[in-house]
Amino acid sequence: MRPSTSGRTCCPSEGSRVGVFPRPLFVLSGAAGVTCCLCILPERFSRDSSICDMFFTWRFVSTLRVTDVLNDSYAWPLLVYMGASCVYPLASSCAHTFSSMSRNARHICYFLDYGAVNFFSLGSAIAYSAYVFPDALVNTVFHDYYVALAVLNTSISTGLSCYSRFLEVQKPRLCKMLRVLAFAYPYTWDSLPIFSRLFLFPGESAQNEATLYHQKHMAMTLLASFLYSAHLPERLAPGRFDYIGHSHQLFHVCVILATHMQMEAILLDKTLRKEWLLAHSRPLLFSQIAGAILLCLIFSLSNIVYFSAALYRIPEPELHKKET
Repeated sequence: MRPSTSGRTCCPSEGSRVGVFPRPLFVLSGAAGVTCCLCILPERFSRDSSICDMFFTWRFVSTLRVTDVLNDSYAWPLLVYMGASCVYPLASSCAHTFSSMSRNARHICYFLDYGAVNFFSLGSAIAYSAYVFPDALVNTVFHDYYVALAVLNTSISTGLSCYSRFLEVQKPRLCKMLRVLAFAYPYTWDSLPIFSRLFLFPGESAQNEATLYHQKHMAMTLLASFLYSAHLPERLAPGRFDYIGHSHQLFHVCVILATHMQMEAILLDKTLRKEWLLAHSRPLLFSQIAGAILLCLIFSLSNIVYFSAALYRIPEPELHKKET
């Protein structure tokens, strides 16, 4: 099966509402009728992501209801993380929904999606700094600068991932490499406390009930990365997984499961290590948390605005060649 080369399709039954629809990444069928029917797939992604977002929002609201937000500073990093876990599924849902509107809208929607993913990365780093660091690394130089460097990572990662969209036509392999790198290295940085805790400092903190959830989270994240980069199983049987079972669907499923495992691990660490952390660790101040979030938003939005403006400086025919 050959990919569609039209760059756009219009579903007859959805024409007045959808209009021009750029071919999604996972469509490998060349049949015009099948490709037109796949106009509904962004809605399916949107619905699935919205359901996951509702679940994480429910967890967030449930935690808020039992937390003294103003006085319980120990819970602030958890609330930031849980709030961020509600943002990225919503951004993904919007990106898949509105990407069918126009060429530039598609790019801008995914720019915002990349920014939301990196905001979640910062939320994870804040929670890890507060609850997950191994005993031996608490209050070290690495611990002190961990969140600050995570903020820097969000800016670089958002810039790289947005820039990669401009290489999809001329340099598709470089595009893929940059996009995978843009998300892999912030995850690696965020996970250094986990790697250290499980493999370098297997002390008391590594033996609690949260350890199994940390391991499951790492396994699901690695599986999601493999599916995203390898394009399996549709690569082995083009056209057979256009509706259900293609790599992008499986990627989303693995990411959501990984987030669930991560959330359970953080909640357990927050509860089980509370006494030790309050006695030995310097808690993150409100100014530190708010400053990190503000800088992340400024850097990410600056990248998004810059690359969105760059879309309008590129000749129209060049981006119409885009196949993804």
